Formats: sequence, structure tokens, C-alpha cells
Amino acid sequence: MKLIRFTKKGLYCIPGKFYLDPWQPVDYAVISHGHADHARWGMKRYLCHHHTKPILQHRINANINIQSLGYNETISINGVNLSFHPAGHIIGSAQIRLEYKGFVLVFTGDYKTTSDNLTSPFQPIKCHEFITESTFGLPIYKWLPDTVLKQQMHDWIATNKSNNRTSVFFGYSLGKAQRIMKMLEGVDDIYVHNAIYALNEAINSTDITLPRTNLITADFNKKAIQNKIVILPPALLGSKMLKRIPNAATAVCSGWMQIRGNRRWRAVDAGFPVSDHADWNGLLSAVKATEAEKVYVTHGSQATFSKYLNEIGILAEEVITEYGEEQMEDVETKVAAT
Repeated sequence: MKLIRFTKKGLYCIPGKFYLDPWQPVDYAVISHGHADHARWGMKRYLCHHHTKPILQHRINANINIQSLGYNETISINGVNLSFHPAGHIIGSAQIRLEYKGFVLVFTGDYKTTSDNLTSPFQPIKCHEFITESTFGLPIYKWLPDTVLKQQMHDWIATNKSNNRTSVFFGYSLGKAQRIMKMLEGVDDIYVHNAIYALNEAINSTDITLPRTNLITADFNKKAIQNKIVILPPALLGSKMLKRIPNAATAVCSGWMQIRGNRRWRAVDAGFPVSDHADWNGLLSAVKATEAEKVYVTHGSQATFSKYLNEIGILAEEVITEYGEEQMEDVETKVAAT
């Protein structure tokens, strides 16, 4: 059964007459999560998870036409039963399950299979067809346990304190920043950029309570943040704001940091491979758990991952989309970099 068609506007549900994370304006968009490469402006109508709703209203427009559902709730759209299931990527992220005349398809959006004690843990779903991301779809990517990463980050902060330095972490304003906050909760006062602070406020308007943070303004008091913890969006790496932070020790938090030769290491003091995506083993376990007859592999290392799936007997096909690493996330902060 042909339930989804891959079009120039995005993934189109044929009988349902709606799109999944479209990258061009459409009448009806079902959104997996709030990152800008998956949730874009210009849709006449949006459907998302409850926790994603205030994020979209903040990032797109407070007056958008938007409906939301909880996890495992079902809505029927033109005969297609649609439900959201935890993706573990960021707060509010959801896999989108479609069922039509007994045929089940699951679109993952972005996902992470390990628990981070902040997002709702990933939920494997059996289906006939599975559309998966492959951001880190190479065997070299294997994440450290959060307990190990957390200790490494705490140790780094302690070393910085002993050297009279302020610990500055760089992470995307939505998802990564909140995860860093959770990992560093209770270590010391945490200061965040306004792009992060505003999203925290949107998230806190739901039933989620994030760790307490302080807003770092353009005219911040240098003495107040000396030796403390600061979290900034990556767009502010090398900015005037960063240069004003006293004795800043800088660290990038990203899965790309697992490869020490990565160019993003060059401008910072440290890097921690904190990722909101599944690693190689996570991707494989997620695919196998679906028992899907056909797997479509989207953004990332889709050529390598789809080839490997075929080699191990899982029918897979590479699909080109406009999703990708969340570079678009920090457009809103670039003006603050001056």
C-alpha cells in the first residue's frame, strides 16, 4: 500500500491529505518536533505534541492555527489514524504513527534511543514501513553513558573553578541547552542567553519544570558570573558577548565532538559528545524493533546506513530530504553576536 509520497514539499500522506514535517508551506502540517529544519513557518494548520505547541507558538507565531495531542492519543484524519509516540530527541519530540486499512507506517523525525532523564524515552513501534533519520549513521558513533559524560563535564567545571575560569558551554537553544542544564543542575549557578531563556519559559508553561537558570543580558555583571556556568547558542562562538565573559573556558556539546579531528574543536577548549540523536547501535536497534518490511532512510549518513541495512537483510532505500543538523536553530541569536 502506498501511504506516503515523497514530494518537493515534503512527506505527503496520500489518503490523509496532510504532510509530515514539510519544508514548504502546505495546508496541513503534522510536526514531529520544534527544531527549525522540521517545523517551519507558513503552514495553514499545524498538528503536534502538547509540549511542542508552545515552542512552535514562540518560534513561528503565537497566533498560528495549531492543534496538539498527547503521546499515544489517536486522531482520525480522512480515515488515517494518527498518533504521536515518544522519540526521545528533545522535549515534545514525537514519532508519527499512521495507520490506514490495517497498514502501519512510522515516521521518526529525529530520535534518541537512550534516556536522558528529561525527554520522554524513545518507544519502539512495530510497523510495515519505517522512515528513519541517520544523522549519526556510521559505526564510529557510539555514545558514552550519560553518567560518564555528566561526570566529565562536572570535572571540567571543577578544574575551571580552580583556575579562576568561567565555564561556557555551547549548545543549540532548543534541546541541547535544556539537556546541558539538566546534566549540570546543582553544580553552580547557571546563566543562559535570552534565546535559551525564552524557550525555557515556553517549555515551563507546560507540565515540565526545567532546572533554574539566570538570564545573561548584554550588559551583564562580570563579577556575578565569574567562575559560574554559562550556556550560549553556537552562533555566539567568537562573539563580543563571549569576549566579555571573564576568563572564559569554552566547550561545545555535540555528537560531532566524538571525532576529535572535527573542525569545530579548533576554536574551543573542550568538546563533549552530547547528542540528541541515536548513535549507530541505537539506529540499528530502533530499526530492528519495528520488524518493518521496508525502511526509508533520510538525512545524515543515509547512503551508508541504508546500504548496511540491505546487507543484513533489511530492505532499505535512501531518501533525500531537506532535514539536517539544526544549523538553522540559531538564526534568532545571530543579531546578538555583535
